[in-house]
Amino acid sequence: MIETEFAVVGAGPAGLSAALEAGRAGVQTMLMDENQAPGGQLVKQIHKFFGSKEHWAGMRGRDIGDKLLEQVKKAGVKVMLDTVVWGIFDEGKVLGIKEGDRNRQIRAQKILLATGASENPLAFRGWTLPGVLGAGAAQTLVNLHRVLPGTRVLMVGAGNVGLIVAYQLLQAGAHVLAVVEALPTIGGYGVHASKIRRMGVPILTGHTVKEASGNAKVERAMVVRVDDRGHPVPGTEKKFEVDTICIAVGLHPLAELAWICGCQFAYISELGGHVPVHTENMETTVPGVYVAGDAAGIEEATVAMEEGRLTGVDVAHCLGYISGGKAQRLRAEIQTRIQLIRTGPFGEALKGAKEKLIERKG
Repeated sequence: MIETEFAVVGAGPAGLSAALEAGRAGVQTMLMDENQAPGGQLVKQIHKFFGSKEHWAGMRGRDIGDKLLEQVKKAGVKVMLDTVVWGIFDEGKVLGIKEGDRNRQIRAQKILLATGASENPLAFRGWTLPGVLGAGAAQTLVNLHRVLPGTRVLMVGAGNVGLIVAYQLLQAGAHVLAVVEALPTIGGYGVHASKIRRMGVPILTGHTVKEASGNAKVERAMVVRVDDRGHPVPGTEKKFEVDTICIAVGLHPLAELAWICGCQFAYISELGGHVPVHTENMETTVPGVYVAGDAAGIEEATVAMEEGRLTGVDVAHCLGYISGGKAQRLRAEIQTRIQLIRTGPFGEALKGAKEKLIERKG
């Protein structure tokens, strides 16, 4: 049995930030991730971040993970990449891990589950044909492995993921025939939509995929307009000759470990579905178990970083490494930054959803 004060599951932006905050305070911290590289979703993000210096503005996502890992190691955190956390036991105090070919257990006083999110599927006739894949999978193939999934692409979903991946597919040499969105408006930021429109890609709002067809793989996609109740409108079908259909219809929290250890959940559609209930300091209903990042509700990487910092501060305070006054000051600074991120129509909706989630505990 390995003993530590703080165990962090997931080396994405939330987990790295939490480990860094706690490690700098002197907390004995271990950071684990099943991947061979740090950063979570950041490793396949080739675009530059915008925003503030605290959130790595001007740096490409794929480089942020490496920079954070470097700082984490300097803070004395033990990093265990290529390590799978497969279970959580003893009321959230013990983790089961597989490190290489060896199974081990870790007992920790505090545990953070920063396990990220998974893509939502979309079922339609022909959706199991080769050539239908998640936008995140396409992004991984292109940006991480330099493999183009197809040359004639239909993107389904006009949120930030769909718009950004469509642009990156264009950069990689694919022809994106259209982006279709079932909602009447574009869900992502206008700057991303404008970029692909300038490259000649139409964005068809109020449309969805009716079916995909082909001989053993995708060769055609049928798109149809939908009414205000989401029902297909007969006679509005459009046919596209494609070899790839990318699905970008949202994410849901990967919170299996939180389910296993008995955390209370609430269904909040704006945050991706079933989300662990937590306090303002990110602690769940199981004492000593925290969640942060997309595992605590789908938001931006910048919010994930701040939620990680918030967790690290609370852990350091609870374990006696920082005073109550310092913890209060740091929490206030982090909360202020989070509120600034959650400005505008998108952020305000998420802010309200988060407040509703936190209130559930009381």
